[in-house]
Amino acid sequence: MSFDQTVNSPLPGETVRHGTGVNATRAFPTSNYQQNLDPFVLFERFYIDPDDGFPMHPHKGFEIVSYMLEGGMEHEDSLGVTHTAYPGDAMGITTGAGIEHSEMPADGAGCNGLQLWVNLPREQKEVEPDYEDASPEELPTEELDGARVTTVVGEGSPLSLYTEMEYLDVRVDGEWEWTTPEGWSGFLFGVEGEGAVNGDSFGKGDVLPATEAGGVTVEGEVRLVAVAGEPHEEPIQQRGPFVF
Repeated sequence: MSFDQTVNSPLPGETVRHGTGVNATRAFPTSNYQQNLDPFVLFERFYIDPDDGFPMHPHKGFEIVSYMLEGGMEHEDSLGVTHTAYPGDAMGITTGAGIEHSEMPADGAGCNGLQLWVNLPREQKEVEPDYEDASPEELPTEELDGARVTTVVGEGSPLSLYTEMEYLDVRVDGEWEWTTPEGWSGFLFGVEGEGAVNGDSFGKGDVLPATEAGGVTVEGEVRLVAVAGEPHEEPIQQRGPFVF
């Protein structure tokens, strides 16, 4: 479907349900924003109850970045990797030619976090699958005047993707300016608190999509993620767990 939507102010995320009953607040694509944000396929905050989760399932054709906010999540995959991620931990998966993995709550308790799907360029759709993770201590954190910024993906992070991009966890306490390289697209997503972006109200579960990212002023006491990347300028064709 060809769809072009320009948004100048924040939109509410949309509740979706999948897996074995997992609820998520999706930033895009949604009924409010009916398109991908090249190079990004989708983004959401997931909430997994103790008895729910994502049993072993396949993926191919893109990369996944999971970033934990609360509780623990057990990851297991067809590469033989097992890892439990806790708040501040990040995991990166290159699904490439195909991988199977499961994501289940740890320690008999619920968990929640953020998950981003990043499209792989056409010539790299069939690369070998791979997995990597990073602890909070490995992710660079910078104290700025008005914000504390942790780089989940980008300069200084041990996570590396095929797409040139930046993923920031930002705790604003005052004012922070979001800037990115010219031509990149991306979005802001509210994690906690209340604030404003360019004067418009912005809080938990809100999203500001930007086909031309950057140049945004954030004010207030709000935690958000700011994600931007260089578009591949290729169609994003998602069919369930696969991206062609």
